[in-house]
Amino acid sequence: MELKNIILEKKDHVAIITLNHPPVNAWNWATMQEFEKAIDDVENDQDVRVIIITGSGEKAFSAGFDLSDSANAHLTSPKGRELWRRIDRLPKPVIAVINGHVLAGGLELAISCQFRIMVDDPQFTIGLTELNVGIIPGWGGTQRLPKLIGKGRALDMILFSKQINAREALEIGLVNQLSKPEKLMDDALELANKLAERPPIAVGCVLKAMSAGEYEGMDKGLEVEEEGSKIVGQTEDCVEGFTAFLEKRKPVFKGK
Repeated sequence: MELKNIILEKKDHVAIITLNHPPVNAWNWATMQEFEKAIDDVENDQDVRVIIITGSGEKAFSAGFDLSDSANAHLTSPKGRELWRRIDRLPKPVIAVINGHVLAGGLELAISCQFRIMVDDPQFTIGLTELNVGIIPGWGGTQRLPKLIGKGRALDMILFSKQINAREALEIGLVNQLSKPEKLMDDALELANKLAERPPIAVGCVLKAMSAGEYEGMDKGLEVEEEGSKIVGQTEDCVEGFTAFLEKRKPVFKGK
């Protein structure tokens, strides 16, 4: 797959998608189209169990929408809403590896991921800054941010375009982990590999059940949970899990 603004790499069961649109990995229409191709690829690749999304360079994960491509905003914005929602509902864990500033649509992408690891550097900030230019977070920020940090904190950040540093983000639960700059990707890969060792069918069922409950209500979530319980009970991984437990060894899950 030939991509210019997106770099796609795969190692064992982990795929790494790197936003490569300098200087701040902003989203124009071309980058959004390439990102969709990368998501199509990793979602359909049965060998990929975990996805990492990060930014190139040492300045920003992503600063959001590329204002220089405003002529294509009518295309980019709906696609952003669609893709961020899709990431939120993927049946594979997605880790946002935040290597610098993460603002506006970039943060909306990060909070669509299941896990967030941010570089521990006070110079970098995190925030939804859209109101500074008279618009609102339009790629899911008004819905996902309150669920992570509470309505009051979310309103404070959004209405005042407040930017916080990595340690503040960790304290309020906006990021899950901080890493030293030189260890950021190593820490992310360590988490990704641990997730990849988990039974992938069961992981997918958990994510689907949680997603159904969040988007369609608890009754639907419970229904999907019940379906998932039936599915995993018939898998080879289930047999392997119980066998490994009885044999007092680490299970090796194959996604079957």
